[in-house]
Amino acid sequence: MSHFIPTPVPTPEHPFRIGTRGSPLALAQAHETRDRLAEAFALPADVFAIVVIKVTGDQILDKALKEIGGKGLFTREIEDALLAGNIDIAVHSMKDMPTRQPQGLTLDCFLPREDVRDAFVSDEFGMLVDLPHGAVVGSSSLRRRAQIAHRRPDLRLVEFRGNVQTRMKKLHDGVAAATFLAMAGLNRLGLAHVARSAIAPEEMLPAVAQGAIGIERRSSDLRAEAMLAAIHHGPTGQRLTAERAFLTQLDGSCETPIAGLAVLEGSNLWLRGEVLQPDGARVITGDRRGPVADGAAMGVDLANQLLGSTGPGFFDWKV
Repeated sequence: MSHFIPTPVPTPEHPFRIGTRGSPLALAQAHETRDRLAEAFALPADVFAIVVIKVTGDQILDKALKEIGGKGLFTREIEDALLAGNIDIAVHSMKDMPTRQPQGLTLDCFLPREDVRDAFVSDEFGMLVDLPHGAVVGSSSLRRRAQIAHRRPDLRLVEFRGNVQTRMKKLHDGVAAATFLAMAGLNRLGLAHVARSAIAPEEMLPAVAQGAIGIERRSSDLRAEAMLAAIHHGPTGQRLTAERAFLTQLDGSCETPIAGLAVLEGSNLWLRGEVLQPDGARVITGDRRGPVADGAAMGVDLANQLLGSTGPGFFDWKV
């Protein structure tokens, strides 16, 4: 059954505008959002417009994110367009999202979460353990780099930025023997076969909100609010509430190696968290179980526990 279409009803002449980055993965996520909205309201695809917005994070590929401004580099220009009224909603990979939204914007719609695991990708080797001593591994993720350094301190880590296609080309060109991507992104691009193996969360805890798509709107836009409510996936929202509370309390950014994952267990939630020194020398882990309704409080509590275990200077290391 289709939902009641809030006014003004979008038309090809006045479409509902969906803002996104221009990478193949970002476009796939925007198209998934469009298709879910079209199905929910029995609307044709041509009453939606995909608006590609260039973001700084996609244009500066020769520097680490922490050197040029962190997560906001993938969202700032899109959020500016949303605030200016040039788009109606913005589609984001949730692991790229800062923990706080600009005044006037709301993030309360999440699509069903994809596979949360990291993928090991290599032309020659099947798993991380198979890499020879001193092999070069490429990754732009401080979290992955720290986790790899902790498990395999013998490996040489190099910066590896760009979209999935760019990173695959670097791998084929011999820049590195292996890299890591998100299984969610590979699945959404129809490239699951690229993964030589998927890494269980017990071996490598994923980034907070990995595999989740979030859709942002203007807080005052009642039409967008009603339309997004029809496609919001409650269980994903419950998991992300706990994970992002954990991240917020840790003041997490691209400059801090943090991992976290919440899993629903009936009416309860299991939250695991991890903070690492950037060089992988020390890893502090913990978990919480409790009612789903307590997810945010569990995230804060777990973060405080880990912070209390790190000691002074824990995050002062440089790699």
